[in-house]
Amino acid sequence: MKVITSLLAILALSAVTSFAAEGDAPKKPAGDKPKLSPEEMITKLDTDKDGKVSKAEFLASPQAKKDEAKATGRFGKMDKNSDGFLTKEEMTPKKKKDA
Repeated sequence: MKVITSLLAILALSAVTSFAAEGDAPKKPAGDKPKLSPEEMITKLDTDKDGKVSKAEFLASPQAKKDEAKATGRFGKMDKNSDGFLTKEEMTPKKKKDA
């Protein structure tokens, strides 16, 4: 009887410490999606498959439809040469130089 009681106590203690350890783990925010690479973004948004993303294609994305004004501003900032298209080079973030 003491053996059974001891085993149950050990099981209960290990379960409690297991749940406590899981509670300490940092949690990711809900809806936090991994960022796509420039190639993946072009593949996903380029509906006419010409290798670049037009403003219309960019604004047709589900994310842009949530806030079209914000998406239009973002497109303008990303379109470095103001040709109305986003290329892989324009979507690739520039590395910061050390000061």
